This record gives sequence, C-alpha cells and structure tokens, in this order.
Amino acid sequence: MNELTRRDEFSLAGAALRGAPWKAAAITGAAGAATSFGLGAILPGPADLHWALSLGVALFTLVATVGAVSKPDVSDRVTRNARLWSLRNPWRFALYPGIGSAVLLYPLNLVLDGDGMIGSAWDGLWGGAIIYLIAGLLTTVFKGRATR
Repeated sequence: MNELTRRDEFSLAGAALRGAPWKAAAITGAAGAATSFGLGAILPGPADLHWALSLGVALFTLVATVGAVSKPDVSDRVTRNARLWSLRNPWRFALYPGIGSAVLLYPLNLVLDGDGMIGSAWDGLWGGAIIYLIAGLLTTVFKGRATR
C-alpha cells in the first residue's frame, strides 16, 4: 500500500471538512463568544474581548471538526471516503483543524492581546495545539463509526 504524502493528507482532511456544518459552527462560536463576553460584563471583574473571541474560534473549530466526522456515510462518495480516512487516522486529521485554529488565533492575538508578533505566534501555536489535542480525542471517540 502506498503511503500518503502530506499533500494527499491535506486534501483528504479538506475533503472531510468540506461537509462540516459551517453554519452551526459559526453560530456556536458566535454564541460562545457573546456569552463569554456578556458574562464577563455582568459578573465582577473585567470583560475580556480577547478571551471571548478565542473561545469562539475554539468552539467554531471543534463543532466543524466533530460535524465533519460524525456522519461518515452521509454525503457524496469523495467526502465519505475522506471522512472514513479521517476516522481511521484521527490524529493526522486533527492536525489540520489545529493548524486552522492557530492561523485564526494569530491575528486575533496580534491585534487584541498586544504581545507582538512573536508572543502572538506563540499564543496561536498553543491554542492550535490544544485544539489539536481535543479534536484528536473527539475524532478518536467517533472512530468506531468507520464502517470500512
């Protein structure tokens, strides 16, 4: 059996994520960010917009990831095969949502946190690593759904 290149894995992860529930992920991320900021404004202590938006990005990424692999038999043949690959290789698949969230967190950290380029990159990488870990664990939970 031929080994997949990084490019092939990236294509498979992208095809699996193509069928993700993006609208539900966006609504969940926005609701989580709004709730976090609202509770920060209501409860004692300062409301932290940076934390609220970072939480929104994390929720957005995780809902999209779980939605992409939760129903492997629903969709066209290419997406089904990509989802099955994702379920068979949960840690390789989780790398791409982790990278995506790190890319989303970097400008957020750069603009709102004021840590500078290096500090923002470090914070973005840590956020991406946490998303990678959670996405890998959640995808492993769904691994039993891989029927082939």
